[in-house]
Amino acid sequence: MWTSTIGLLRGIGIIEGISYLVLLFIAMPLKYFANLPIFVQIFGMAHGILFVLFVLMLLIVWFRHGWSLIRVLGAFMASLLPFGTFVLDARLRKEL
Repeated sequence: MWTSTIGLLRGIGIIEGISYLVLLFIAMPLKYFANLPIFVQIFGMAHGILFVLFVLMLLIVWFRHGWSLIRVLGAFMASLLPFGTFVLDARLRKEL
């Protein structure tokens, strides 16, 4: 998975998606129900870094593989939705 640019995009997308779910379903409830905001700070920073890496990798894939603007925007929108990067991964896996 990690040997090509699309493979890197898939790998970063999976890790970014996991960080999003951890932030949404674990860190946020801990912040509001257990009064532990430190988890949001830690996982929020990690998720932010992974999101930026995902977007940079998406731009690299766009230019190297000649993806259409619609496809790139679709991949970007998938990164904004919970479970979206996992759906994107499944579609990219079918192509490879």
